[in-house]
Amino acid sequence: MSEETKKSFKEDFKERVSQIKKTRWVRFALVAILYTAWVAWMGSWWLLIFLFLLFDIYITGYIPFTWWKKSKSGVTRTVMSWVDAIVYALILVYFVFGFVGQNYQIPSSSLEKTLLTGDYLFVNKMTYGPRVPMTPVHFPLVHNRFPEFMGGGKSYLEKPSVKYKRLKGLRDVESGDIVVFNFPAGDTVLVNSQSTFDYYQLQQLYRDGISVGVNPVNAEKEYYPVDRRENYVKRCVGLPGERLKIVDGVIYIDGKAQAQPENVQFNYIVGTNGHAITDAEWDDLGVSQADRFMLSPAAHEGSMLYYMIVYNGLTPNQVATSPYYLVPLTQEMVEKLQARGDVTTLRKASPVEIIGRMYPFSISEGWDRANYGGEEGILIPKKGMTIPIDERAWAIYERPIRVYENNPTATFKNGKLYIDGEPRDTYTFDMDYYFMMGDNRDNSLDSRYWGFVPEDHIVGTPWRVLISFDGEKGGVRWDRIFKDANPDK
Repeated sequence: MSEETKKSFKEDFKERVSQIKKTRWVRFALVAILYTAWVAWMGSWWLLIFLFLLFDIYITGYIPFTWWKKSKSGVTRTVMSWVDAIVYALILVYFVFGFVGQNYQIPSSSLEKTLLTGDYLFVNKMTYGPRVPMTPVHFPLVHNRFPEFMGGGKSYLEKPSVKYKRLKGLRDVESGDIVVFNFPAGDTVLVNSQSTFDYYQLQQLYRDGISVGVNPVNAEKEYYPVDRRENYVKRCVGLPGERLKIVDGVIYIDGKAQAQPENVQFNYIVGTNGHAITDAEWDDLGVSQADRFMLSPAAHEGSMLYYMIVYNGLTPNQVATSPYYLVPLTQEMVEKLQARGDVTTLRKASPVEIIGRMYPFSISEGWDRANYGGEEGILIPKKGMTIPIDERAWAIYERPIRVYENNPTATFKNGKLYIDGEPRDTYTFDMDYYFMMGDNRDNSLDSRYWGFVPEDHIVGTPWRVLISFDGEKGGVRWDRIFKDANPDK
């Protein structure tokens, strides 16, 4: 038996520690401080047990994580050095994306001109406090599904799952903030659906007898947990406990009209004296190709463009003899068009909605995107707030009560709320909720269509535009690199 095997654990431990260079002690101390600070932030002190693992990785080396460094095979050392680097990088990315922030792409024009389609943002999760990952076992570089070349399956495991918890942030969500959040109605998604409507809108349209091309009840569906649902970005216009209504496009909070964001846009009907406005002129004005439509006399009856023509006091003959356009415009863009000599018609377009699209579906008859909430407006739920539940309240708060606050047995019958079979006259909310809207007001699917955003769906707030690609003209928008992503705050 050799001298080495006769050493006691205590002697072996002392020898290993004595051989560690000072620089490695410094590295361990820095990592230990950062890890301890993270544990304190998490508020879960039992996690300190993993300090022993870090101590072994940096100092004692009893667990042979680096066995490959002693391999006689050059191939093994090369391959494992890459594996080691990749694993460390993925762990770092996991923690940065989970607790600090991550990149996010703007896929649509709902916040145009504040944020543009093709912007890549860095979303700061520390402002409102990051959520502890609710589906902790997931691949950190994709959201909910692997790309097709990697198999296309789900990029996470549904179990284990963690109950919602948000770490302390710098501040709460404020009115006017641009917020990234998980799409609340994105828990159920139709497979291979190309519809702009979500699953619940399609359900309502199908029940109303409106053709949507598919029976959503029987179609193939997938289900996503909260933090794996698609990311949306909108502006917060209503806070917990506030009462919101919209009149002629103006948002009222607790009866007080709110100032419009600088870049807010509304749809306008623009007509000329016969001169067609060129693509270059629209580009100079700042109207993207995706957002400009020429009203066509060939629009078939029943189509959206046909309704746009009729509801705006025009006729197919008028749009056949002179160009008319439907475009979203800011006030500055309106003033530029007013200065043109060839523009003869310039007025806000009448809102045209498909029956059953506004939230909540059952009581929103007569509401549209410019006039929303009825006479009373809609009260946005606040944590700890208790409200009486009647038929109207049930219509508004059924989804928050049943789905977001996990009361699947909740029903409303005979004028009373029942949860787990017990009758209740009131309900007390467990979470805060928010009302989100896009700045491109007439071209944004937002809370007017799918309801409140629960606090556990909040991801963070955009900090800077990292880079921006112009999908229409091609190339990089160099003037947007590192631009403030929330300029109105």
